[in-house]
Amino acid sequence: MRAYVLLVASVAALGGLLFGYDTGVISGAILFITKDFGLALREQAFTISVVLIGCIAGSAVAGALADRIGRRWTLLVAGVVFFAGAIVSAFTPNEAILLCGRFVVGIGIGFSSVVAPLYISEVAPASVRGALVSLYQFAITVGILVAYLVDYALAAHGQWRWMLGLAVVPSLVLIGGMLGMPESPRYLFKMLFGDRARDELARIYLDPAARAQEEQSIRESLRTRSQGWEALREPAVRAALFIGISLAVLQQITGINTVIYYGPQIFQMAGVGSASASILEQSLVGTVNCVMTLVAIFFVDRLGRKPLLYAGLAGMFVALAALAAAFAQPHLSGSLGAIALGSMMLYVGCFAFSLGPIVWLLISEIFPLRARGLGMSISTLSNWVGNFLVSQFFLTMVERLGRSVTFGIYAALCIVTILFVRAFVPETKQELLESIRVRA
Repeated sequence: MRAYVLLVASVAALGGLLFGYDTGVISGAILFITKDFGLALREQAFTISVVLIGCIAGSAVAGALADRIGRRWTLLVAGVVFFAGAIVSAFTPNEAILLCGRFVVGIGIGFSSVVAPLYISEVAPASVRGALVSLYQFAITVGILVAYLVDYALAAHGQWRWMLGLAVVPSLVLIGGMLGMPESPRYLFKMLFGDRARDELARIYLDPAARAQEEQSIRESLRTRSQGWEALREPAVRAALFIGISLAVLQQITGINTVIYYGPQIFQMAGVGSASASILEQSLVGTVNCVMTLVAIFFVDRLGRKPLLYAGLAGMFVALAALAAAFAQPHLSGSLGAIALGSMMLYVGCFAFSLGPIVWLLISEIFPLRARGLGMSISTLSNWVGNFLVSQFFLTMVERLGRSVTFGIYAALCIVTILFVRAFVPETKQELLESIRVRA
């Protein structure tokens, strides 16, 4: 891998850092927003999940925008949107304006969640594509961890405005960084800018033979006339869309964002007393999330996508089952906090090297170039719909079904995901992007 490719992927991955920061920071900030604005339970849930409505809106149009103005410019737009949303959220005079600011932030997250992994996958050589797209997930986990640490540092004085407003810093870095980045060579070939596309391939590949092979595979993939929505009539593209949507939804309904958004509340349910202590424990979970994502970066191109998914999902099941069992035992109240911390660290660690990065990787790989922007947009939209439903109804599920049953449901869905991966998901390790085929 050339240093140039790593630089391009790292700048694009800043969209993931903003994604992680803006989704993670609310878990600590909501404890103080609730006090300042006197929020009821449903209002708390909506304050957390309104960002996801923005994500749904942003991801719905991001693919079409990336196909129209390019991957690079769409990431620039995402940076501007992130900046605007952070400013509005930090200076909000009331709950209504805060909801507007968080909605705008959500649009930026929706843009970056579609276009950043798409852009990285299109500039990455096949041999390191898994690692570089996983770098995006690593940036998400870094953003989440930074958010938790900022929450902890500012919790003593309840400075939630600073918590939300500090997102302007990585927003400006993303904007400045993308100004100097190239366009995806695949997008340039698609738009008939062949000379510029070949120049970019030359910067990605040192080997002329590899460069020629890549160009040939791209040109062959563009020979089919059907584009965008029309391409969805093809059985293979529909099969890819089924896999993309299913993986995106399963990533969410196995419960990851109950930990990201409601971690401090879960620790308080388990008997952790103060807001600062619960945020600190959440920071430990965030550290595990960040470190274990490195496993995917180092091994996804060596071991493959499916082995990591199987191992991670098995660990997630064990962690959720242990958490469900612990909440079902009232006599464990003295040690419940330690069990909750251990279970959540195991769960997040296993998610971090499997379902977290590999879903974003697979949905950036399985669609042919002519339908890639649209396919990723629809799959990511499904991801955010699942995210919204989980975040919106988690507290309601806990209230009506109980903590044990709620986490038991998430554990059962991990088994469902293992069976789905075994039956439908292709192994894409080391294949040229345009050579990947999904069986109809």
